[in-house]
Amino acid sequence: MIHRSGTSCVGIVPLFQGLSPAEQETVAAHARPIRRKRGDAIHRPGDDVSHLLVVHRGRVRISHLAPNGHEQLLRVLEPGDFIGETAFVTGARPDDWATALGDVELCSFDHADLGALVTQFPDIAVRMLRTVTTRLDAAERLIADLTSADVEARLAGYLVGLPARRDAGGLLVTLPLAKKDIASLLGTTPETLSRKLAAFTEAGLVTVRGRDVLITDPTGLEAAAAGTAP
Repeated sequence: MIHRSGTSCVGIVPLFQGLSPAEQETVAAHARPIRRKRGDAIHRPGDDVSHLLVVHRGRVRISHLAPNGHEQLLRVLEPGDFIGETAFVTGARPDDWATALGDVELCSFDHADLGALVTQFPDIAVRMLRTVTTRLDAAERLIADLTSADVEARLAGYLVGLPARRDAGGLLVTLPLAKKDIASLLGTTPETLSRKLAAFTEAGLVTVRGRDVLITDPTGLEAAAAGTAP
C-alpha cells in the first residue's frame, strides 16, 4: 500500500514528471505516507524539519504570524505542491506554520534520501529550482500589489485570475478558500472584503452566490483589477 501510494504521489508532482516511469518507481520507493486531520499542524516555526513533504490529497495552509499577532496566509498548497525545500538546501528551520485545511495525505522524503535522488536524477534539482523561482516571483508580485494597489484592485485581480467556466449571464468562478482566508491572502480584513464584493455587486460586475461568484461584466472587472475602472 505504501508503494502504491508513493507511486501515485510521485506521478502528480512536477518535480518528478521529467523522469521515466521506471525512474519514478525508484523515487516512489523512498516515499513514506503521512496523514493529518483538519486543523493538525504539519510543522510549526522552529521545528526541526528533515524531510520534503509533497501533498498527495487535500490542501495545506502556509501562514505566519505578523508583528501585530494576526495570522497572515501566505499560500495554499494543492496536490502536487511541496514544502521543505528550504530546509533541504540551507538547513534552516521553518519560520511559518503548515496546517491541514482538511484531511490531508502527504508523501515524505527524508533529506538524506532526497540528496541521493538528486545525485542520481539531476533533473529533480533543476525542477525544484524552477518551482522555487516561480514561487518567489509570485511572492514579489503579491508584495508589489500590496504596496501599489488598493484592496478593490487586488480583489478584482484575484477574481479574474481564478479558473472560470461559462455560465448563463457571464463567467462563473468558485472561491477556493473561505472569505476570511482570501482576505488574509490579499492583505485586508474580512469586513473590507465583504464590502468590496458588495460594491462589485452594486456596480453590476459580479453576483455572489455563496462561494460561487458570477462575473457578469468581465471587462469591467478587468478594468477594476488594472485600476482603470471609472
